[in-house]
Amino acid sequence: MPRVTFLPDDVSAEVAEGDTILDASKACGAPEGDACGGNCACSTCHVHVLEGIENLSEMQDDEADRLDMAFDVRPSSRLGCQARLVGKGDVVVEITQESRDAYYNEHPTERRAG
Repeated sequence: MPRVTFLPDDVSAEVAEGDTILDASKACGAPEGDACGGNCACSTCHVHVLEGIENLSEMQDDEADRLDMAFDVRPSSRLGCQARLVGKGDVVVEITQESRDAYYNEHPTERRAG
């Protein structure tokens, strides 16, 4: 099974092929935002793919349109709710500050605990 590692927290999860980066973040407790519930209606699950981009699904137009709303968009940017694992290889992502802020705004108890 593919493994997704989240930086800077250095936590990871093995997920089934076809699962999303967002699924992996929930599996290991990585602080990735998902204000819309993973429906490609916001950009709070924005990540930068550092390694293994070839192991992810191709970006569709609706994802590209949503990324236009995000901050610090790079060629390696993906929305965690849309990027599906398509290979058995590993993926390493950096959760953007925007996504981390959204996560802690959605989970204030965890923000206070940190």
